[in-house]
Amino acid sequence: MSTLDVTQLDLEQITLPARNVEAYLSAFLRHRPLPENLKRAVAYGLLGGGKLVRPILVIRCCEAVGGRPEQALAPAAAIEMVHAFSLVHDDLPAMDDDDLRRGRPTLHKQEGEAMAVLAGDAMLSLAFELIATRMRSADTAFAVIRELSIGTNDMIAGQVQDTLPPAEEIAEDPIDRLELIHKNKTGALLRAACRMGAICGGAAAAELAALTRYAEAVGLMFQAVDDLLDVTSTTDELGKAAHKDADQGKLTYPGVLGVEGTRDQITRLHAKAHAALESFDRRADPLRELCDYLAVRQK
Repeated sequence: MSTLDVTQLDLEQITLPARNVEAYLSAFLRHRPLPENLKRAVAYGLLGGGKLVRPILVIRCCEAVGGRPEQALAPAAAIEMVHAFSLVHDDLPAMDDDDLRRGRPTLHKQEGEAMAVLAGDAMLSLAFELIATRMRSADTAFAVIRELSIGTNDMIAGQVQDTLPPAEEIAEDPIDRLELIHKNKTGALLRAACRMGAICGGAAAAELAALTRYAEAVGLMFQAVDDLLDVTSTTDELGKAAHKDADQGKLTYPGVLGVEGTRDQITRLHAKAHAALESFDRRADPLRELCDYLAVRQK
């Protein structure tokens, strides 16, 4: 992994499903009757140039088990709505109080705090409406909704553990505590994305288990890279406030392991994610390449 460079990767090919998902979201929102100011706020928070990692994972996992991309398009769009809702609410003054997201003002700075709260609420419920109304198989829709519900609630639990820690200690060892928080806060939706995609593609039990292991490794790696970038990059480079986690006294990988220890952890998790895909053929190559990109991304 240490020899990888972003310039060695075909990012356009790796992120190809993102364009279809964004177009699908835009069309869904355009045709869904809503107050125009709410629709504008949802579009601002949802279609703001994010990486769309979670919907890409949904589609690529569907393909890895032999499914077609269109089978996973509605769940892919839905999970991006949930992710966008979480960012909008996370940026609010009562939470992280951020002014910048993806290189532009956060939604509450753009449209006001009340509208940001309501737009986040709308994105969460629209996600489940989209799955329920756009998927042909009721059984598959039920299974996908189950995964997304669990992932969303685990993500919220992780936010609580990270931002408003419970009175009881969730783990004695700092690295165990850190991993528990991020298996929920960051990893839960990434795990849900992989499982949703696998379910859409008709995965066998062994395939679903392997993709779950892949997701768990990628989820922790994603957060470790985020934590590393927070201490090694600037606000302009990230498109959001840098060095904020340390300023808020949050538990981070560099805070626990140091910068070099965090890089070693990224290497270990990268290898673990690849190992989880050993039983898959070349249909899983986009997942391998996405893992490579996430390990060396710069923002």
